[in-house]
Amino acid sequence: MAGHGARGRSGGRPTLEQVAARAGVGRGTVSRVINGSPRVSDATRAAVEAAVAELGYVPNTAARALAANRTDAIALVVPEPETRFFAEPYFSDMLKGVGAELSETEMQLLLIFAGSDRERRRLAQYLAAHRVDGVLLVSVHADDPLPDMLSQLEIPAVISGPRSAAETLASVDSDNFGGARSAVEHLLSRGRRSIAHITGRLDVYGAQRRVDGYRAALRDAGHEVDEQLIEAGDFTEEGGRRAMAELLRRRPDLDAVFAGSDVTAAGARQVLREAGRRIPDDVALVGYDDSAIARHMEPPLTSVRQPIEEMGRAMIDLLLNEIADRRPAASRGLDRHQVVLATELVERASS
Repeated sequence: MAGHGARGRSGGRPTLEQVAARAGVGRGTVSRVINGSPRVSDATRAAVEAAVAELGYVPNTAARALAANRTDAIALVVPEPETRFFAEPYFSDMLKGVGAELSETEMQLLLIFAGSDRERRRLAQYLAAHRVDGVLLVSVHADDPLPDMLSQLEIPAVISGPRSAAETLASVDSDNFGGARSAVEHLLSRGRRSIAHITGRLDVYGAQRRVDGYRAALRDAGHEVDEQLIEAGDFTEEGGRRAMAELLRRRPDLDAVFAGSDVTAAGARQVLREAGRRIPDDVALVGYDDSAIARHMEPPLTSVRQPIEEMGRAMIDLLLNEIADRRPAASRGLDRHQVVLATELVERASS
């Protein structure tokens, strides 16, 4: 980019993204500098201003003109019942990351639940009135109408995990495929050969990718995938109990379980203990999320850590870019942003 001077991609004028790359910061940071936010360090401001000067960047004046009509509010929309939101650490960690990143701006955060048809209708009316500048959407199911509604309303939006491989909205996710594969590879390395998987909700793309990772690890190690060892769950503790009971009925010889979440693993552990199975002597157990539940379980739970707080921060950064650009990601084609963050297997006594 350095050799193009004031010319951007395809010979056009330089973009906000190019300024960010030159300054070594995120696009949201560039937006804050350009918009005069005081929540930027002097060193960062100087780097951005230098990059602006070097590239000859000219802010989008039309977008800047819209600033006066902004609400300075962002909605975090959760299409789940409130009970699930407060029961699962994933949501609180996500909210923590979102709040931490948003604290560097002047924006307010609204938490909105849309788990019922009535709540969704009320949300649609609220968003149609353009009472927020952008939306963060978490826990998205494949058939959820909310993402398409946001696109139709042309409201800047970022979702936590794509609905499919062909996602058109900006999204932030963790490497579900790689995380699941590392969990199963770990169990195989410990000599386990009859490894069950309790999935998450299979209308969630991330859960589908974890199943793909589970299958890939077995095949790469030369093992056939036994469909009798895969049981659908829903990321909940009760779902973990139900799935574990069914797996033991079908395959009492299983010697390991990879659960779709730590909460699910907690439910599975209860059933295993009631059945007289020792962990990890008889059955090794691995969860997903590396939440506080994993650390406090007895024995402590091996789990795949996904950087949930960092995901929340990245979602805010992307959304601020969307708001600054004022164009929905779907209308930008290949310019859309799909961020995937790395996972890490944290080994503990359960495996």
